[in-house]
Amino acid sequence: MIPGAPDEARWLRAEPRRSLPLNVLQKIVETALKGCSAVDVQPLTDGFRNANFRIQLDSTPEFVVLRIYEHDASLCRKEVDLLNMIRQSVPAPEIIHAEAGGMDEVPPFVLLSYIEGIAFRELNRGGDPNSIAQAAYDAGQILALIGRTTFPKSGWLGPGLSVTAPLLEGINPGPRFVDLCLASGNVRQRMRAKLRDQVSALVWSYAAQFASLDNETNLVHGDFGKRNLLVRKVGESWTVAGVLDWEFAIAGSPLTDVGHFLRYETFSRPKVEPHFSNGYLQAGGRLPSGWRRSARIIDLIALCESLTHDALPSPVIAELIELISAIVEDRDPQFS
Repeated sequence: MIPGAPDEARWLRAEPRRSLPLNVLQKIVETALKGCSAVDVQPLTDGFRNANFRIQLDSTPEFVVLRIYEHDASLCRKEVDLLNMIRQSVPAPEIIHAEAGGMDEVPPFVLLSYIEGIAFRELNRGGDPNSIAQAAYDAGQILALIGRTTFPKSGWLGPGLSVTAPLLEGINPGPRFVDLCLASGNVRQRMRAKLRDQVSALVWSYAAQFASLDNETNLVHGDFGKRNLLVRKVGESWTVAGVLDWEFAIAGSPLTDVGHFLRYETFSRPKVEPHFSNGYLQAGGRLPSGWRRSARIIDLIALCESLTHDALPSPVIAELIELISAIVEDRDPQFS
């Protein structure tokens, strides 16, 4: 067994990608919010590719969030466009100010409203079963609402909410993409040959199911995990307060998000099921026959891609291998 708590506990970095000098921060705030200045700034460590900071202003007791796009400048405009489109139907941060072209030495950034709540993963770890069930049901409903938005074709979403390219050119993009990941040097070093062969055989055995999903064009969050869902108690019920980090959004099959959300859910000790899927269905989502197995196999695409990354800590590699092995062997992942 792999030691430690699951739910991507070891996938988080301890520090933000960049520090933010006070004079630069003040310039950003003064540009975006005339007459305001920052009195306190705290890094938000949940996130891998961008830097996020919680800012306290002198003019209001409420916080704002500064999100700096360090990986891909186009993602700023993409997220702004997505948030403006979905926030009337899906709980998400409000855009206060955006600089898609950046400012001086600062890459593209956006100021967002701060949403009070805790990450779903915190509730999932320490909450009582009824609270988890309520939040999971609402998460299912929210995912169904996200999927109501559709696009002319499937593929990567870019600025302007245009579908820029298919996920991979040609037929059988899912199985072929997994094979490309398995052939990478990093994966060959980290995953034994037998497991690589088993993963390839499994995804190709589902080629027909993958092909049927290639025609789906729903909005897919792309990172619908428990760290990107903020939840809070309203009255007597736990609900989703906000869905964060839309940079990986695509047009495709909602089963991608279903598989991601249920990545650490076990059949032997379920916590969010069947509440999550019930909420999803109640809000109009559709689940095909055998959806749970299909969603897990679809999640192999993301897991194998993650394993190709450079400089992964050994606990993360072990966690990814265990998650992949559990899918191949059709069993619960084993974490102690």
